[in-house]
Amino acid sequence: MAIRMPRIMQAKQILRQSKLIANQAMDVPKGYFAVYVGENQKKRFIVPISFLNNPSFQELLSIAEEEFGFNHPMGGLTIPCREEVFIDLTSSLH
Repeated sequence: MAIRMPRIMQAKQILRQSKLIANQAMDVPKGYFAVYVGENQKKRFIVPISFLNNPSFQELLSIAEEEFGFNHPMGGLTIPCREEVFIDLTSSLH
C-alpha cells in the first residue's frame, strides 16, 4: 500500500509558497482555498481543503508543480487545465 504523505506535503508547500494566503485570505472561507484554472483565461474557484487528499486532485497539483514550480503567475495556486476538466473532476469529489 503506497503512502500518500509526500503528495500531501507537496500540496501544503505549494499553498504556503503561494501569495494566496497573504493576498486573499479575507474572501476565502475557513476550510477552503482558491485556485485559478484555465488555459488562457484564468477563472478563480474556491474549493474545500479536503480535495487535497484526493488522488485525482493531487495529480492536478503535480501538473501545476511541473508547469509553474512555486511561482504561480496569478499570485495563487494556478492549475493549467481546461475549466471544463476541472469542473468535471471537482463535481465528482463532492
